[in-house]
Amino acid sequence: MLGKKNEEVFNTSGNLNTIIGKGSSFDGNLKVQSTLRVDGKVKGNITTSESLIVGKEGNIDGEISVRNAIIGGKLKGKLNATGKVVLEANSMFRGELKTSKLVIDEGAVFEGNCSMDGGAEGKGEYGKSVSAILEQKAESKDKEMKVAK
Repeated sequence: MLGKKNEEVFNTSGNLNTIIGKGSSFDGNLKVQSTLRVDGKVKGNITTSESLIVGKEGNIDGEISVRNAIIGGKLKGKLNATGKVVLEANSMFRGELKTSKLVIDEGAVFEGNCSMDGGAEGKGEYGKSVSAILEQKAESKDKEMKVAK
């Protein structure tokens, strides 16, 4: 369910005008002018100018392009968000994620790759993928261990 912090993302992102309800399913490409809420199943590509909200029962398999996303259910595929992505507790994300800001609540599952630009490409570790940062830290730790011996 949307928490107070997540309602702020939703409220700044326009009107909710499209809902795929619980028990519904959709196969194909979906383009929405404003905010989309999914409580059913979607297989295919989704593009929206504003936010995507995936309810606890929601399940999406495909490529998504949005401004903001609040994931409470399951999402498998690629997610490209120009703004903020929130993975709520008990949500599940598998795939590739590209965003400026990412919040992962305790209890959420994230399996895949994430790259964040934060509007700061080329400035320190910002703009690098999470896996690249972890690899760099592992390499520097190996060097520290060799020097210590």
